[in-house]
Amino acid sequence: MATTVESDVVRATTVIGLVRDGRAAMAADGQVTLGDTVVKTTARKLRRLGDGTVLAGFSGSGADAFALLEKLEEKLESSRGNLPRAAVEMAREWRKDKYLRELQALVAAVDSGHALMIGGAGDVVEAQDGIVCVGSGHAYALAAARALQAHTNMKLSTIARESIAIAREICIYTGGEIQVEEL
Repeated sequence: MATTVESDVVRATTVIGLVRDGRAAMAADGQVTLGDTVVKTTARKLRRLGDGTVLAGFSGSGADAFALLEKLEEKLESSRGNLPRAAVEMAREWRKDKYLRELQALVAAVDSGHALMIGGAGDVVEAQDGIVCVGSGHAYALAAARALQAHTNMKLSTIARESIAIAREICIYTGGEIQVEEL
């Protein structure tokens, strides 16, 4: 996802989340670029929400993503930690609210049983294979994760890290430090 800022394009992020056998992991790169310049390599794009039971990552405008993560946290509290219900309520509000509709971000969220992508058009997509991915390098990380999950016995956190590392080798907007969280 790209956002125009002063005629430059801000591109950043690849986030992947995986769920398997009651466990979840998420990884993200740390690179932020402005146009063709890397401006940061240590950005933290993952958050623990819902009293630590949900991992969420974002792609798109940082300020917009933080607003959406706050909204998801509110919805998790009101739905007693039920991630699918919170995601649907957030997406419904996102679609209807004039301010929220203008936000340019995607959110990936996982808990021990669900891997969801939440978009501004009111989309909530649950990954059928337990792998959710957003951002500029999402296709590369998704392909890597599917292959690693099908053909290795790696832990989810290792698959997440390696998938971002592979995407980082291919996508010029994916780079920097890799952050990994696990439930």
